[in-house]
Amino acid sequence: MSNDVYKRSGVDIDAANNAKKLISKQARTTFSNKVIGDIGGFGSLFDASGYQDPVIVSHIDNVGTKLRIASALDDYSTVGVDLVNHCANDILTCGALPLFFLDYIGMGQMDSDIASSLVDGMVRACKESDCSLIGGETAELPGLYTPNNMDLVGFVVGLVERGELIDGASIKSGDVVVGISSSGLHTNGYSLVRKIFNLDQDSGILRKYYDRIGSNLGEALLTPHRAYMKLLSPVLSIIKGMAHITGGGLLENPPRILPDNLGIVFELSSWEIPEIFKLIQDQGNVENMEMFRVFNMGVGMIVVLEQENVNHFLNVIPEAWIIGQVVEHNNNQRIKLQ
Repeated sequence: MSNDVYKRSGVDIDAANNAKKLISKQARTTFSNKVIGDIGGFGSLFDASGYQDPVIVSHIDNVGTKLRIASALDDYSTVGVDLVNHCANDILTCGALPLFFLDYIGMGQMDSDIASSLVDGMVRACKESDCSLIGGETAELPGLYTPNNMDLVGFVVGLVERGELIDGASIKSGDVVVGISSSGLHTNGYSLVRKIFNLDQDSGILRKYYDRIGSNLGEALLTPHRAYMKLLSPVLSIIKGMAHITGGGLLENPPRILPDNLGIVFELSSWEIPEIFKLIQDQGNVENMEMFRVFNMGVGMIVVLEQENVNHFLNVIPEAWIIGQVVEHNNNQRIKLQ
């Protein structure tokens, strides 16, 4: 039997090794002095000393079918950014700052250029969040993924001192809810977008320019997921609760941080919904409540504050705005849009 039978079955070990060499070189540029050893071992090592009473906070996620948009445009430069920022934002809601990140790239056929582009985005985002990309898995899985399809998954680990943990337990009726804008769709709602614009049958519309959004559709859809760590770090000590507005939108994410007897009334007049969401709604004739359940609608993060801390928060973060208020509720509708 020839020595390339594994390659002919769909797995190219040499191509995978070349991709891993490129990725390892990129990842090393994110290493802090807390990283122990190098990439390539059976386990990734990190020195977590320096904390008094640490709580480990972890999260795993992917970028969903936003990858299909990247594939259609042959532009993978931003989805790695999406992956890191989505994960880092989620642990930030607990008050945790990221220590290290690991990724999983699964492909039907190894493409070192695509893998390198994905990791380049992760590297840029990790550097922005002071997070070390210390390892991962790059897998070639013919038969599981088709040659033009892949999956991208990230895992982040962070720490927070127990006394600084943000868990929403102290939230009460009358507290103020402040919003911080998103940069676009972030990483949610892309299956609906693909259906509305019929992208799986004809992706050419991604290159169509729309005056109302000031770009072509593809550029708007690939806008990277925003990172909030450096913006919010100076005011974490006064935050009572924080919700990252991801899948489920403003209807399903805020209740995750509220005590059972509380809800939120959002004032829709307090912000202008970005045109990309209006375009999607108009094109697909989507009902308003469905839009708020699927998309972030221009709000990437909400923060709950004591009334007495609102002015300080807004002085530190001038772009933030009062978006609603915490109220008592006695029915199943915990979120009200008015």
